[in-house]
Amino acid sequence: MMSQSTVLATVLAAASFDKPTIAYGRLSPLLVVFGIALVGVVVEAFAPRERRYVIQTALALLGLGVSLLAVIGVGLDLKTNNDGASRGSVEAMGAIAVDGPSLFIWGTLLVFSLICVLLFAERHLEGGITAFAGQAAALPGTEAEREASSRGIEHTEVFPLMMFAIGGMMLFASANDLLTMFVALEVLSLPLYLLCGLARRRRLISQESALKYFLLGAFSSAFFLYGIALVYGFAGSFRLGEIDTAVSSTVGGSSLLLAGMALMAVGLLFKVSAAPFHAWTPDVYQGAPTAVTAFMAACTKVAAFGALLRVFYVALGGVRWDWQPMMWVIAALTMAIGSVIAITQTDIKRMLAYSSIAHAGFLITGFVGAQQGIEVAGQQISSLQAVMFYLVAYGFTTIGAFAVVTVVRDAGGETTHLSRWAGLGREAPVVAGVFAFFLLAFAGIPLTSGFTSKWAVFTSAWAGGAWPLVVVAVLMSVVAAFFYVRVIVVMFFSEPVGDGPTVAVPSILTSITITVGAAMTLILGVVPQPVFDLARTAGEFIR
Repeated sequence: MMSQSTVLATVLAAASFDKPTIAYGRLSPLLVVFGIALVGVVVEAFAPRERRYVIQTALALLGLGVSLLAVIGVGLDLKTNNDGASRGSVEAMGAIAVDGPSLFIWGTLLVFSLICVLLFAERHLEGGITAFAGQAAALPGTEAEREASSRGIEHTEVFPLMMFAIGGMMLFASANDLLTMFVALEVLSLPLYLLCGLARRRRLISQESALKYFLLGAFSSAFFLYGIALVYGFAGSFRLGEIDTAVSSTVGGSSLLLAGMALMAVGLLFKVSAAPFHAWTPDVYQGAPTAVTAFMAACTKVAAFGALLRVFYVALGGVRWDWQPMMWVIAALTMAIGSVIAITQTDIKRMLAYSSIAHAGFLITGFVGAQQGIEVAGQQISSLQAVMFYLVAYGFTTIGAFAVVTVVRDAGGETTHLSRWAGLGREAPVVAGVFAFFLLAFAGIPLTSGFTSKWAVFTSAWAGGAWPLVVVAVLMSVVAAFFYVRVIVVMFFSEPVGDGPTVAVPSILTSITITVGAAMTLILGVVPQPVFDLARTAGEFIR
């Protein structure tokens, strides 16, 4: 009889193993972010409590800055086609696509995250402590919570949680197979569920928002996972390119593919706040700490649209005529719900939440547009690139608007009821003026980034034959302009209620955030060509 060692040697000789190859250089932006997140966990375990705030803030800023430099380095290293668009590669054994759109989205996420870290680190507005709860496990109103506040205890764990969420967002937008995309979805979602429940003030509504987000997010993840299983049953692969091959070689429709496609769309559309999967958005935006709301509104939308575009353009492009009517209906419904219901809102954060829903509809309008050959601002761009520009413009404006919300306060902290903003133009004309500028950008007024971005996606949709959807979008933009102007009227032309609004003087951190948001909103409205050039250079998704 053969010995065990001989049998093992025979089996090993007969087996063939493929040595995995990992291009660490091209994946360095992801690795840096996840590495800093892990270092942040170690800091929480071993660093003295009084030093954690400074260490965690510095680590987050350093990690995001290094990752952004790595993105630039990888982008310069990518070869280009004859038309100037970037060529990419598929790394990590086919799991991650490092192409032009991935790098564009990574860079956008990192820039937004750098600004949001400043909001997370703001201490001046709360009297020397951050806006996050001292002890999240303490019940609201208990002695333990009061003791944590009086001792100035801070939840500096928010910084590594934020870094994990950013890493998940970057992976989500660049995943080249559906399993990797699902893992990334969970990595970005779980930290956000925790962050939403960590508000120092109004703890009950904050915890309620976290619970709603968690429960509905779990349902959406289940839909997405079931859809992945059905698509795998149809194509026999999780790889987006191989799914595209299976779709293109199939004659006629397949109920398995259509069902899987619909279920995956539910999971992705939930993350972009598209109707009818938007119900979580107003409650979560209102209850979460405003810094977290700004982070979610800008960064999650960028990552989710990146994944949505990659799945439907790369894997399911061959059945475009099957999913396009569904997207038409969802876009129209999202724009209508977001614009009309926003009129009835009396809370600033809920109003901005419905505004976010409406903008998701505008983005989906561009999503169903022509894939190539439209001219915007003198540039030939595709619908993908028009959507990417819109995400950049919307993100800067959104972060700036929520940063302004953090400085309008009363004795109970932030005051977000619309009536409390009456007379803000007299109390703090600069703050009110900046917020009015952000609202005009949301409305799409010329010389703001909102006008240029809407023009890009509407032109894309019109070129793709979706002119009825563009008509709906223009009408809903007019409706949306009403509630934006209403806030401006309240701020500048209404009498203050009671003692009137109070504007706290922020530290340099929040001031930088507001200034950057306002400056980029103006620059992208007046000189959009550099970002359009960058989007055009990014090219299309690699297959």
